[in-house]
Amino acid sequence: MIDLTLFGMSGALRAASTNRLLLHEAARRFAPTSFIEGDLRLPLFDGDLEVDGPPIEVQKLAQQISSADAIIVVTPEYNKGISGVLKNALDWISRADGKPFAGKPTAIMSATAGRSGGERSQEMLRWCLTPFQPRLLPGPEVMVAQTSSQWDGQGRLMNVRNAAALDILMSNLRTEAQRLKVAG
Repeated sequence: MIDLTLFGMSGALRAASTNRLLLHEAARRFAPTSFIEGDLRLPLFDGDLEVDGPPIEVQKLAQQISSADAIIVVTPEYNKGISGVLKNALDWISRADGKPFAGKPTAIMSATAGRSGGERSQEMLRWCLTPFQPRLLPGPEVMVAQTSSQWDGQGRLMNVRNAAALDILMSNLRTEAQRLKVAG
């Protein structure tokens, strides 16, 4: 098996967020050699803060993305869109040197309290990621609805349909990352 580095980021900062649970469940099912969770606690985007380039936290985040073989982005749905935290991180990453997402196999998913599971936030996230030119996987879509009741005590996804979709998505992500690494 090929050694792979998986990078993941969640648009929810709260430690007990079910989006962070989903991120870690996806990483467990991907089973990377190493997993890096990006820290999105960044200053608000402000061009005045980048006199000497993006802040060090942004540079670190961009470097983590660049060094990964595969990426997972998990988004909550706030007011029918992605969180401000996630949009802020993407705005900052767009200012980093190089194109950290370019060509990287990337899977997106969401967990929300509502019944749609984050359909709108995923659509918005796809649009926001387009300028970065990642290799966005088309699916299967993983949208965990009514998320507060979907997890067991160990942070494992209980919904059989969502778990099956997550397994397929992580298998597809792993296959694409391995293919690109061998070709690279």
